[in-house]
Amino acid sequence: MRPVLLFLVAACLLLAGAGDAQKPKLPGSYQKWLDEEVVYIITPLERDVFLKLQSDRERDLFIEAFWKHRDPTPDAPLNEAKNEHYRRINYVNRYYGRSAGKPGWRTDRGRIYIILGEPNDVQKFESKSTVYPAEIWFYQNKEALGLPIGFNLVFYQEGGLGDYKLYSPAKDGPQALMTSYSGDPMNYVKAYQTLRELEPALADVSLSLIPGESASAMGRPTLASDMLIQKVENAPRAQVEERYAQKFLEYKDAVEVEYTANYLLSDSQVKIVKDPAGLTFVHYAVEPQRLSVNAHEDKYYTTLKINGTASTLAGQRIYQFEKTVTVNLDESQMKAANVQPFDLLDLFPLIPGTYKLSILVKNEVSKEFTSLEQTVIIPGDTPALQMTSPLLGYKTAPADRTKKTLKPFQFGPRQVYSQPSRIFARKDTLTVAFQVFGFTPQQRPSGRIRFAFQKNGQPAGEKEKPIGEYAELPFIFEEFPLADFAPAHYGLKVSLMSEGKELLAATEEFDVTFQAAVPRPWFYSKLMPDLLDPLYGRIIGEQLYNAGRPEEAKVHLEKAFQADPASTDTALALGQAYVALKDYDKAVSVLSSFLNPAQAPKYEIFVLAGQARRMRGDFSGAIDVFDRAVSHFGVNAVLLNAIGECHFQLGKLKEALAAWEKSLQLDPNQPEIKKKTAALKEKK
Repeated sequence: MRPVLLFLVAACLLLAGAGDAQKPKLPGSYQKWLDEEVVYIITPLERDVFLKLQSDRERDLFIEAFWKHRDPTPDAPLNEAKNEHYRRINYVNRYYGRSAGKPGWRTDRGRIYIILGEPNDVQKFESKSTVYPAEIWFYQNKEALGLPIGFNLVFYQEGGLGDYKLYSPAKDGPQALMTSYSGDPMNYVKAYQTLRELEPALADVSLSLIPGESASAMGRPTLASDMLIQKVENAPRAQVEERYAQKFLEYKDAVEVEYTANYLLSDSQVKIVKDPAGLTFVHYAVEPQRLSVNAHEDKYYTTLKINGTASTLAGQRIYQFEKTVTVNLDESQMKAANVQPFDLLDLFPLIPGTYKLSILVKNEVSKEFTSLEQTVIIPGDTPALQMTSPLLGYKTAPADRTKKTLKPFQFGPRQVYSQPSRIFARKDTLTVAFQVFGFTPQQRPSGRIRFAFQKNGQPAGEKEKPIGEYAELPFIFEEFPLADFAPAHYGLKVSLMSEGKELLAATEEFDVTFQAAVPRPWFYSKLMPDLLDPLYGRIIGEQLYNAGRPEEAKVHLEKAFQADPASTDTALALGQAYVALKDYDKAVSVLSSFLNPAQAPKYEIFVLAGQARRMRGDFSGAIDVFDRAVSHFGVNAVLLNAIGECHFQLGKLKEALAAWEKSLQLDPNQPEIKKKTAALKEKK
């Protein structure tokens, strides 16, 4: 048995060591920041994110972001919240650690002082023979932290020794404050009466910490005081919108270093609109917390960079785009912008499927960024009944049909003005806009649309209307004046009905505010060209190619290229489809005219054209294209490897070896090229 026991002990020690090895080890200064300096104000999510960071540079940037998201005046040069926090730490370490035998920040008084700051009033009870040393701290004007208008906190020396302890009326009771009390410890009223004879002011807060609450009449403390203490402990965490921390972790490798600490909170919404011509568009809106600009004389400006991706749930990227938005304002426009939100609106087509949509918006002036992430479902072309998610707008207007452009949140004949926050005033009229497809001739006569409202989970109104009364199908618009909607949070369920049965339903939520009016945003809309533009054929073709459907991609790309044969991007996409289908002759034909361009050449065109020639066996022609690419764009490992492969296929081993050796000089971490080089050297 002894060897077995020794083996088990060793195994346990190894497992324990493995567990210790998995624990994040922070350098001393960062561990101190986490466990001492911000221990009372950091949220669990922030702590979790901080522990996942891999470098000191990332930790420094996170700490910078941590304090930025607590700064009440982010445009000011000094961070008042950070300065005040460290002032509090220095104060408590100086005054509250002396009698406790530990640093002041670890004491109860130190913790509360760090959380709430200096009390409005302190009443001390010292050198009393009948009560233990105690202090009553009175606070007021802390409503912003979710606390009462005024409240007390009590600290006392338990048993007259050691550090001051935070007093709980329910857990400690008045008897704990007196040096000698021989009554029933469960008789709070008797203890309260005894304490009142000794120290009336201390007795007044012994059953309730909240002024005006008459706990003494009930015979024991209420739970309100303990709930107050819990709220105080959690107050600095409850006030933080911690979403920024998760975004920091998600985007720290995707955005430049100067942006990392500057995540902006934002509201956003995404809606799917199917054009009658057959394309389905993703419409999205992003409303950042603020829009920072630079000023020059009486002009204000900034540049926004938009990076968007649509990927399958398995992570396969189907579509990626980059756009630039330049914002220029004069002084009068800037004054209006200072009191109105800013909404960035955009749209793009997307092939059927389920995707993770990610939109990253970077402000190049302020180095701030915000993001939108959402799962979207693009329905396929099917005769089945379909309904899009309802868009809630505060205004509609007839779309300008004279302009041959597509505008975000244009629903057929109407432009719907919406806001991601979905907040409305009672003077507003709520517009519900969506699309319905696939009603059969049999369903149409009995088809109806039902709108059912709920307020706080309870029915709050309903309207039902025959589908035949909507003249703009497949677009449906319905308006609801909100004058009779009391301020509250509402849910809306839109149902497609036939013969009394619900066939499909979709939901949305909104709020009616107490405010007389809601500040409506000013917009920047990215417009798309008319549906006949070959741009859409290219985009859909690229998406189909990325989805692994080159045959379908080819059909769209050929039409787009026929309509616009001067488009480099379309030629590149069509060439990729041809290569994927092993139709190398067509790829060479499409790309050849772009190898001697009047404008700046495109690197990807040269690489693909060379690959197409190589794959059809024209190694000399491929070398010629790759050499021209080197003359235009300079030497790199990709081009050298391709040139080396072509020389190898032609039997020119010396030239192949020279190209690969030069490639390894540029990038030594190429195992396959090292093998090929070694094999050629052995043949010498």
